[in-house]
Amino acid sequence: MRPQRRRTLTRVALVSFLAAAAAAFAQTPHARTQQQQPSAAAGASATNVTPDAPGPSASPSAATTGGGTTSTPAEDRQKPAPLPQDDKERVIIHSDLISLNVTVTDMYGRFVTGLGRKSFTIYDDKVEQEITFFSDEDAPVSLGVVFDVSGSMSGDKIQRAREALIRFVDTSHHGDEYFLIGFNHRAQLLLDKTRDSDSLTDKLTFVQTKGQTALYDACYLGVEKVTRGAHQKRAVLLISDGQDNSSRYTFSELRRLLKETDVIIYAIGINDGGPYNSTLDVSGRAILEELASVSGGKAFFPNSGAEMNDVFERIALELRTQYSIGYRPSNFANDGKWHKLKVKVQPPRGMSRLFVRAKEGYYAVVNPR
Repeated sequence: MRPQRRRTLTRVALVSFLAAAAAAFAQTPHARTQQQQPSAAAGASATNVTPDAPGPSASPSAATTGGGTTSTPAEDRQKPAPLPQDDKERVIIHSDLISLNVTVTDMYGRFVTGLGRKSFTIYDDKVEQEITFFSDEDAPVSLGVVFDVSGSMSGDKIQRAREALIRFVDTSHHGDEYFLIGFNHRAQLLLDKTRDSDSLTDKLTFVQTKGQTALYDACYLGVEKVTRGAHQKRAVLLISDGQDNSSRYTFSELRRLLKETDVIIYAIGINDGGPYNSTLDVSGRAILEELASVSGGKAFFPNSGAEMNDVFERIALELRTQYSIGYRPSNFANDGKWHKLKVKVQPPRGMSRLFVRAKEGYYAVVNPR
């Protein structure tokens, strides 16, 4: 009995082994197909990966099966993966284009419009340049309103400045973008990137005037904000009645920043009502004039509410009648050196002498655009 039982068990084991081998052989192709599918899925997801949101990517093992290499059609190998939308928006192109806003007036101080490209000549370190961009359209501006709310601006001064600012907004381009910076002993962003002109003036209605004057810090913040604005034309409206006495930035640092940017400063020195007031002395006037001049802007010192209204309206009109001019320096070198600019304008036949105002120069550093 025992030998017969042993032979029976041997036969059962042999049959089980053959059945298992047949099943394994039938499942092998299916297993290989499943191994290749993750590779295709990984390749599809890799085309949608962005730097901010990492996703799965094809690993070296995904391209091989059992030690062999999976072949890929030639046209698929040559076709680059599409660039994600986020990356398209982050592409940075470095440009050596020098751009400047030019104001032209006649002998009576009236703005002159309608001039063509050929009327202007630009000199870069006394070398004449070819103008590659020219526009005289009424373009919107990114505007930073830097408003002094220190203790010396209390009473009638801040009220007159508010009213003049309302007149300015009414005269400005409807597409202008506003930033509002208030300052006393420190600078504070009160309004960021708005096209609602009413919110700009409403924000100043309940501001309390107190403290010292951090004029340089506020102006520095204003320039940095409008540089990141939506529009190509950028300006800062600086409204104050005195010189700085509370900033961390120095006058030299602010002046350097203005030379490095294309932001125009319009400074309005608020007087007490007479030419020899105590809050805006000679040195205070000189500071405002220098900040405006180095940027291609202008400083104003109105002595009455009527004069202040006229000044604000004039600034709004100037921003709307400026010429935008650009060129690529023929001898540009990315060396960080200061280059002096001079813009000349040829008046049309029959017109008297014209006057030009623009920024004084630029530092030769390639800027990302």
